[in-house]
Formats: sequence, structure tokens, C-alpha cells
Amino acid sequence: MSLSLAAPLPFNWRRFLVVAGPGIVVMLADTDAGSVITAAQSGAQWGYSLLALQFILIPILYIVQELTVRLGATTGKGHAELIKQHFGRTWAWVSVATLITTCFGALLSELSGLAGVGNLMGVPIPATMALVATALLAMALTRSYPTVERIAIVVGGFELVFLLVAWMAHPGLGEMASGALSAPLADPKYLYLASANIGAVIMPWMVFFQQSSVVEKGLTTADLKPARLDTAVGAVATQLIMAAVLVAVAATLGKAGGDHPLDTIEEIVGAITPFLGEFGGKLLFGLGMSGAALVAAIVVTLTAARTLAEVLGVKHKLEDEPREAPWFYGFYAAALVICAIVVASNVNLVSLSVGVQVMNALLLPIVLGFLHLLARRLPDPYRLKGAYGAFAGVVILATVVFGVYSGIAGLWG
Repeated sequence: MSLSLAAPLPFNWRRFLVVAGPGIVVMLADTDAGSVITAAQSGAQWGYSLLALQFILIPILYIVQELTVRLGATTGKGHAELIKQHFGRTWAWVSVATLITTCFGALLSELSGLAGVGNLMGVPIPATMALVATALLAMALTRSYPTVERIAIVVGGFELVFLLVAWMAHPGLGEMASGALSAPLADPKYLYLASANIGAVIMPWMVFFQQSSVVEKGLTTADLKPARLDTAVGAVATQLIMAAVLVAVAATLGKAGGDHPLDTIEEIVGAITPFLGEFGGKLLFGLGMSGAALVAAIVVTLTAARTLAEVLGVKHKLEDEPREAPWFYGFYAAALVICAIVVASNVNLVSLSVGVQVMNALLLPIVLGFLHLLARRLPDPYRLKGAYGAFAGVVILATVVFGVYSGIAGLWG
């Protein structure tokens, strides 16, 4: 029996602190710049009507990401490598093409978010892009996954300021409850944002990143219990942050007397924190958005570079030197530089971010389809089967169908 199939160890908190990281990092990255903007747009246009969806998505998010933990710990291989092994090189490249598309869209969204924060603070976009790209390149050159993981958790922790913002907005509990029960499913605009919210939570690159991180960290099936808790904690945290942004905007716009689309970062800041004053609003929003965008930029850039190198069959770990893994480091650097240049051209952040989330939802059939099929091919007792396997299959299918239907109905409407 291989090391990866070691028997699970009794749970203890010391071991949890060693194992924890991949789940929390990927979940903090899940609440990225595009997700924050999508949640803000949801609150602006529909009040609390999309609030219930944020909590419905918690178990769905956990089910999806737990399968990546199971795959990585059991096989010791990344997601693209497993697809190539079981379904062939053609399907592996299809999955990678899907991933690269979503990673580039996400990275553009993250860098645009950071550019927007820089504008708020009076920093020119080219200077912001140069600073961010240089910092992320330097981080990768530390050649240490634990260091990158710690950096990601620290910067992602700034997202928690959105919980404070929501609390200070003093939302009415009665309004929240009645609004959350309202779901105008016949309205294409509502369905479009519902699809964007699903795409903002179930992202293709999350599947690839967490599985690769489990492998790179050397976790095995003996670590499944703490790794699952790591994933569960992250799933709850990310959706609480999404809900907090939605609630803050809905409560604030309600007090201001209307629901209107938000078209710029400045408008979002004006909606989310007017009660904190100009300086306080800019500071808190800037911290939250910067944390969200930076941790996601780290994750999506690493994911794109790792996965491309995986399917090419070349080295792709942070511990490898650049001369040993030129594809990995070269693509990592190229993705950052290209996206930074595009963002410096001043794209519309809000439209881009919501559109990227809808694209994520439309690509769910490919990503979740492979995830489910691979989980059903694992050896016993880790194979997805039985009652839980049927339940997970139904949840994944329902998520795919609703996400795709909402996205298409919203686009056509």
C-alpha cells in the first residue's frame, strides 16, 4: 500500500495547524475582487434577494472542494495530471484551456481591483501594476510553498474588514429576512446576477489549486480529517464575507433611497461605507479589496502556471529553481505581465468582473464533470459512492444546470 493510502489518524488540533492552509487559502481567494464586486452589485440591484443564495452555496462549495482534497491526498497527483491519466491528452488540454481562460479572466479582475484601490488612494494605475507584479514575482522566487501559503493567509485576512462594515451598516433583521425570501426567478437580470454569484463561488481554478496544493504540501489520506475541516472553515468564512458585502450595500442603498447599478469602484465605495466618512470608507474598503484581490492573484497565477506545466509533464513546484522549471516560472511571469499591461489600459472593472463570474458558471459542466468522474474512480474506501455519492452527484448536477441556465437566460434577456 502506498503512503498516499495511509490510514486516517485521530484528529488533533496540533495536526490541524500543520495540515491547514490549502482550504483556507483557496476559500479566501474565492472571495476575490470579482466576487466582492458581484456581491456589491447584488445588494445594489436586488437588495437582500440574493442573500439566501450565499448560505445555500456553503455546503455546495464544501462538497466540491472536499473532492479535490480526496483526489490529491489519495493519488498524489494534480487535477490536470489525473485527467490526462484517465481520459487522455486531448481531454486534458480541453480542461487546461478552460482553466487558463478562467485564470486570465480572474487575474484581470484581481489586478483591476487593485488598480481601483490605487486610484482611490491617488496612485496611478501603471505604478500600482508595476508594484503588484514585482511583489508577486518576488514571492514566487522565494521557492517555498509554506511561505507563499502564509503570505496568502495574511493578506487574505484583510477581507474580514467587510464583516465590520456590514455590522456598522446596521441592517434591519426584518428587512433582511423578508428580502432573502424574495426570488424573482422570472427576471433575466436577477438570473444573470444569480449565475454570477454561483460563478463567483464555484470557480474552476479553485479545484485545480487546492488539489495541487494538497499534493505540494505532501498531505496523504492520513490527513483527510484536518484537511476537510480546513476546507469547511474556509467555505463558511468566504460566504460570510460575500454575505457581508451584499448586506452592507443593500442596507446602505436602502437608507439612501434606491437601488441602482454600481458602475465604478468609487461608486461601490460610496455605497458601502458612507457612514464611515470619506477616509474611513476608503481605508476599510481598500484593505478588504486589496486582501481579496492579492490572495486571489497569487492563487490564480500559481494555478495557471502549475496546471500548464502539469499537462506538459514538466516540473511545476515552487521548490524547483527557475532553470529547472522554466515553463512554470515563465508562464507565471508572462501571465502577470500581460494582465498588468491590459489593466493599465483602463478596462471597466465592474462589467469585467461580473462577466468573468458568469463565464465561470457557464464552464462548470466541464470542471465539475471531470471532478465527479475522477472521484468515482478512486480506490476504496475513498471512492465517491453510496448515498453520499448520489447526493454529491445531485448537488453538482443541480449547481451546473442552474448556473448555466441562469447565465444563458440572463445573457439572452
